Amino acid sequence: MPSVLPPGEPAPADGAVPPSALASLGRRPFGVYVHVPFCATRCGYCDFNTYTAGELGTAASPASWLAGLRAELELAARVLGGPPAADTVFVGGGTPSLLGAAGLAEVLGAVRDTFGLAGGAEVTTESNPESTSPEFFAGIRAAGYTRVSLGMQSVASHVLRTLDRTHTPGRAAEAAREARAAGFEHVNLDLIYGTPGERPDDLDASLDAVLEAGVDHVSAYALIVEEGTALARRIARGELPAPDDDVLASRYERIDAVLSGAGLHWYEVSNWASGPHAWCRHNLGYWLGCDWWGAGPGAHSHVGGVRWWNVKHPARYAELLAGGRSPAAARELLSAADRQVERVMLELRLSDGLAVDVLDEPAQAQARAAAEEGLLDPDAMAGVNGQHGRCVLTPRGRLLADAVIRRLV
Repeated sequence: MPSVLPPGEPAPADGAVPPSALASLGRRPFGVYVHVPFCATRCGYCDFNTYTAGELGTAASPASWLAGLRAELELAARVLGGPPAADTVFVGGGTPSLLGAAGLAEVLGAVRDTFGLAGGAEVTTESNPESTSPEFFAGIRAAGYTRVSLGMQSVASHVLRTLDRTHTPGRAAEAAREARAAGFEHVNLDLIYGTPGERPDDLDASLDAVLEAGVDHVSAYALIVEEGTALARRIARGELPAPDDDVLASRYERIDAVLSGAGLHWYEVSNWASGPHAWCRHNLGYWLGCDWWGAGPGAHSHVGGVRWWNVKHPARYAELLAGGRSPAAARELLSAADRQVERVMLELRLSDGLAVDVLDEPAQAQARAAAEEGLLDPDAMAGVNGQHGRCVLTPRGRLLADAVIRRLV
């Protein structure tokens, strides 16, 4: 969740959305996102909507948050008028594993009680390696979770210190193995690359650990220095250098080469998996413009071209719901032009790319030029076996994805 919410327009106190937004409900996969705003410590690079116990004091607690969550999910069921069963559930944060297996079972139970789960639903939770154990993984597997995402970031101790990560270098890979032993077929490890002080050998050691853990999914993100974070202040004071774009590019190329060589192929610019069966279906719902309800402080939702976002602070979130009001801070109604821009921005990041005929003629001309420059795959643009052409980023195009997107919108 971003630290600053957009202004938007006032959201109705009862959470209602326009009837037009509900007209196509159920025709696309439907997801439920649950935001857990609690962390044991604050990482220096993190800009998400999270709070430590010291920051919250007595203003809010996991118990008040869970009561608010149940109330919001019940509100969602009323607003959507018999909501579709959830095809995907994603519990993120923050640090969901701080709730323990029993707490996460309660969260999933609340989703089941209000939305229900579709057959074969994907149910993911993020977890911090230090707040997991074999018993934790066994507990959430028994509760119905099907996928675990673990924050590894790096195995280099000095990189972890720079990021203010508290887990030991080998714990994330060990936790991944514990999750697999508990019966999780789908396990993701997150990496961050380009941290000040990270050496090429540090990245290689992290990639070796990922592969040895035997996971079927890897997410790798370039370090972004967010305003207002401790890391941004350290860089501003000259204590650390800012990430270097050329270094970030070379790190990305190395990650892609190593993972692809091991049978983990990119399906989104920052995500690699062993095959379509291992793709994160919940995130695909975001990238493909599907519908989802985001529950929790600061969570964002989208239904039928209406997007809204909740108040950030857990105490205010719980207070509004206890009073029978929607926790939405504001919303926006997306125009056809807005939705077109977002479609280009999101679908172009996928290995399947974007259909050429989605673009108007000036944008198609830009796409052809990008293909000539080696940024889009010319064969995919041409189409094969009677299929329509698609805009698919080349390896170089992935490094310049934002620039390609700007050209097409």
